Amino acid sequence: MIQLSERAVAEIRRIQEEQSIPATAGLRIGVKGGGCSGFSYTLGFDTQERPDDQRVEIEGVRVFCDPKSYLYLDGTVLDFVENLMGRGFAFKNPNATNTCGCGQSFSA
Repeated sequence: MIQLSERAVAEIRRIQEEQSIPATAGLRIGVKGGGCSGFSYTLGFDTQERPDDQRVEIEGVRVFCDPKSYLYLDGTVLDFVENLMGRGFAFKNPNATNTCGCGQSFSA
């Protein structure tokens, strides 16, 4: 199961409101080939849930993940961080065997 931290939930809601994204839309989380370590994370809003999606709802935020990505993301916690290096979403993925310095790509 994919999880969201409280900070991630708050930031997702803020973005939805700021960009007038319907509350019925979901955050689509996935992976694609590429990046420094082999796979990179993808994030974006999607108004349509696909029939084979893994779906979870956390504090009213819907999360969609396709089955292939879910193999790599099961158990992942999506967080939102703010520090001296900047601000953004951070993936805490227990399936990653190696990550790059930017934290946006991994190998499994």
